[in-house]
This record gives sequence, C-alpha cells and structure tokens, in this order.
Amino acid sequence: MALKATINKASIQLSDMDRNYYDTLNLTIAQHPSETDIRMMVRLLAFILNASENLQFGKGVSDEEEAAIWQINYSEVIELWIELGQLDEKRLKKACNRAQKVILYTYGSSAETWWKQSQNKLRLLNKLSVEMVSQETCDALAKLAGRSMDFQCSIQDSQLWLTSGDETLLIETTTLQ
Repeated sequence: MALKATINKASIQLSDMDRNYYDTLNLTIAQHPSETDIRMMVRLLAFILNASENLQFGKGVSDEEEAAIWQINYSEVIELWIELGQLDEKRLKKACNRAQKVILYTYGSSAETWWKQSQNKLRLLNKLSVEMVSQETCDALAKLAGRSMDFQCSIQDSQLWLTSGDETLLIETTTLQ
C-alpha cells in the first residue's frame, strides 16, 4: 500500500518591502512521504521569497516534469522555475530550457561541497540563480514545521524575519550564482 502525502496548512502574513508585495498567503502544502520537514520548510521559504499572484507548488518530488514551485503566466509560459536541493546539471539545464528564470535553493550539510563540485558546470546556465540556505537555518525552520502553521513574515534589505508565536527567526540566504 502506497503512503499518502501529509497535508499541511500555512497561513502567512507577508510584507515584502524589497519587492513592494504584501499579501496574506493561505497555503496547502502536500508533504510527500519521502520529503523531510527540512525540505518542506525550505520549500515554504522559497515560496515566501518569491511570492506572487501566479506562484504555485508543483509536484516536484513525485514528477520530474514539474518544478517544486513555479510561476506560469496566462499564456502558459513558465516565468519562474524553482528547485530545491543539490541537483545535477541535467535537471537544471532542462529547467533552464523550459523557463525564463530558474532558482535553485540548495541546503543541507553537504551543500558547500556539492557547490564546489558543480559550480563550473552550473555557471554555464545563464538563467540559473543559486541560493544556499545554511544548516542552522534549516534546523530552526524544521522546529517550526507542523500540520497547521501561522507566520508573520517581513522582508527588507534581503533579510527575512519569520515569526511564529514567540519564536522569531532571521533568515538570510547566501547567493552562490
């Protein structure tokens, strides 16, 4: 019997002063059985950092033809393709061929090693941006994971302040490319 996805809900009051974007996001996040809390929360973080009217979760983990998160306009053009993890050049090249812009959020204890090994090939992909989320940030985000999550989020000067109850995190990604 196949395991089913866990359904998580997140309500986010977002004030992104860098992009002049303000919204209340009520998200349903299907967590694949193989997806860790860290990956799910990095996916949520990537969504928050790129929030827009047309941004949506893709199948990502369960379908290689879809991004983890993407933005498709009304003409069916993929404006933004977002991936997570430490992906190989082939998958990222395919994404760059299909989308106008691609962002990879890499994370985990081996992210720096992966980057050192991959950067020469990935630098050839001019539509690709790579952001690294520190292990410390991942661990702090995972502690906030739950079936029902409420966050207040403000972004200013590339700093994201995420508040949940009494807990407030400063989240900054490192731009690698």
